[in-house]
Order: sequence, then structure tokens, then C-alpha cells
Amino acid sequence: MQHPFIGAPSSHVAGPAAGFQGDGIAQRIATAISLGMLSVGERLPPEAELASQFGIAVATLRKALAALREQGVVETRRGRNGGTFVVQAPFPSTETLQRALLRISTVALRDFFDEHAAVSGMAARLAAERAVPEVRTRLAEFAFQAREAREPQDRALADSRFHFEVAVLSHSQRLLAGEQRLQSELSPFLWCDAISHASLQTAFSEHLAIVMAIEQRQPEEAQRLAVAHVQANARLILDGKFALGRAEVSA
Repeated sequence: MQHPFIGAPSSHVAGPAAGFQGDGIAQRIATAISLGMLSVGERLPPEAELASQFGIAVATLRKALAALREQGVVETRRGRNGGTFVVQAPFPSTETLQRALLRISTVALRDFFDEHAAVSGMAARLAAERAVPEVRTRLAEFAFQAREAREPQDRALADSRFHFEVAVLSHSQRLLAGEQRLQSELSPFLWCDAISHASLQTAFSEHLAIVMAIEQRQPEEAQRLAVAHVQANARLILDGKFALGRAEVSA
């Protein structure tokens, strides 16, 4: 099984997960698990295949898997039905996220959000263009679930599920893979209270506006709203980064 959202070549990664430096691959796999993209009990692809997805050497991948084994996130089983399996759904600690965000350059963050706006905007546009007339989607249901989530991991998971569903409705596998990868890098930062002041109610209102545009088959409006939503998230993360920088200087 391939997981393109955790398989972008390391040279391409310019988003938040890149801030984890040498532990970046292990962290991206861990974040994918925490957001429900890889389930507890699921077997990871063979090492050669997974290394190819990341564009790295098998030896490098093995170091990442060894780090995840030490954390109790995965375990490797021998034998005929062996392989590396997910055994725990982790979530980055506040301290880990803060350190990572401090290491990311402002230029890299802005480049990440430029890509995210392009992917999310086009996914919303195509979802509206390809919506079946008078057929309701599950988007509103996912929007309400995201509003009710309370813990950071639950908020990140529910918020990401909404955006995944928009991408699913675009009927573009590439846009879905892109949205999955970008959400895995973004959501932990966005819903960490020590970094971002993201509001569940504000996100809910923006989500519902996107739902209406898609279900009313308004492609241009759906795209505009999705891009504005990403840009609002970008401001929250950048403000969080600047605040961390000021705190570090004054410490």
C-alpha cells in the first residue's frame, strides 16, 4: 500500500515538518499516524518501497523506523507475516512543535502556505464543479465534528478530515495526496494552543461557507473561500512563530 502523503521526496519538503531536521522522516510518519492517515495495526509498506516514496536510501529510512520503535510508535515483527506495524498513535509535544517552528524560516513557511492555498483552492473549485446537483455531501457533518473537538489531537484530526473530504470530492487523486501531505505538516502547529490562537468557531464558520459554495456549485466562490481559509491559518502560524522568537530573545 502506498501513502503518498508521507512519501514526498525529502528535497521537496519545505513545510513545517521540514523543521525536524534529521528526524523529519520519523516525525512525518508519526504525524500521519496521529492524524489517522495510518491506523494502529496497519502494516507499513516494505522498506524499499517506502524509501523510494521518500526519495531516500533504505539505510536512512531504517534509522527513522528505529527512532519510531524506540518511541513505541511502531514495532517490527519477523516471520512470514512480518513487517513494521503501527502500534500507537502519537502526537508531537508542545515543546517539540515549538522547537520545530523556531527552526523553520519565514520564507519556507510562506512557500508552504502558497502551495497549500493552490492545492486547497483547486480542490474546492473542482469539488464545486463536479458536485452532483441537489445531492448533499458529508462536508457539513465533518465541519460540525471539527467544531466539537476539544483536545489538540482531536481538533487536528477533525479539521484535517474536513479538508480531506473536500479533496475527495474533487475526484483528483493528486490533489487528495497533496492535501493529506500538507495537513500532516500543518495541523499539529495550527491546533497547538501554545503556538496558535486558532478558533474552533471561526474555523467552523469558514468551513460552512466552503460547504455552501461547493453544494451550491459555485466554483469560483469555493476556491476563493478555501484560499482565504488557508491564508488565515498562515497568519496564525506566522504570528505564533514571531511570538516564539520574541520570547526566546527576551529569555
